[in-house]
Amino acid sequence: MKKFALTAMLAGAAAISPAVQAQSPQVPGTVRLVVGYSAGGPVDQAARMVAPVLARELGVTVVVDNKPGANATTAGDSVAKASPDSGQLWFAASPTVTISPHLMKMAFEPTRDLVALAPILSYYNVLVVNKDLPFRSLKDVVDHAKANPGKVSYGSAGLGGSNHLSGELLAVRTGTKLLHVPYKGNAPAMADVMGGQITMMFDIISTARTYITGDKVRAIAVTSPHRNPSLPNVPTIAEAGVKDFEVGGWFAVYGPATLSKPLAARYTAAFANALKDAELKAKLDAAGFEVWTGAGDAVDVRARKERDMWGTVTKGIKIE
Repeated sequence: MKKFALTAMLAGAAAISPAVQAQSPQVPGTVRLVVGYSAGGPVDQAARMVAPVLARELGVTVVVDNKPGANATTAGDSVAKASPDSGQLWFAASPTVTISPHLMKMAFEPTRDLVALAPILSYYNVLVVNKDLPFRSLKDVVDHAKANPGKVSYGSAGLGGSNHLSGELLAVRTGTKLLHVPYKGNAPAMADVMGGQITMMFDIISTARTYITGDKVRAIAVTSPHRNPSLPNVPTIAEAGVKDFEVGGWFAVYGPATLSKPLAARYTAAFANALKDAELKAKLDAAGFEVWTGAGDAVDVRARKERDMWGTVTKGIKIE
């Protein structure tokens, strides 16, 4: 009788084993967060904050893999074509998903070739200028731009990014002509603002804040509808006199569309748990980011809405 009971228990365990394994799929020994921008920029910064906490949640090594190029689409394309068990995940900034499809031919289609796993954060930009220039307000910048058409230059992380379109939108709203200078990431653009090679740039608050508080550049205004707690003395663009101006974005993580549902669910849960970490949240908040948690479908809903919006906005903006 005891022998029969033991046999039954073993048979039952064997029967439920696949279900248990399906709930806890094997994560590759190394997970790569693929970033489409150079090291030192805001997307890279956020990924490196998240990586060690995610590693603890998954129990594996997590590294940040920078693959800049083609307005960050190189990184997205590499993950779209990656094997589902390769451990490659795209740590994406929203412009590549919501803006770039309207402006350039992409080697992949985000909604078809990738699966959204988790939202990470929301962000806004801040307009900064070279500190040796006399501009103290947005009015100073606009007045100078009107008096010198095409002479006020601004940098960006590439065509179609939120900081590029922030500049284009500013030009449209103020009736000025600005000179756009694209770079392969925010960090090299900021270096040229500090060096005086270009006049200004819209940079994500998280990374620009260090340069602002370190007196490397001067903050003029933020693109959010409200002042940012990390830069309380910097007015919004609207407060500075330009109405109907709000430009922001978000970071989210995507995997290959071929990723199994159990493994996708495990990644989603790991990111959600990581973002609950008090120390990580404090770091992201202090950097000027706004933590955004949820599941992949929340990313899809926001991406569709913003992609439609930018499709309308970009029709009225000349991209050179």
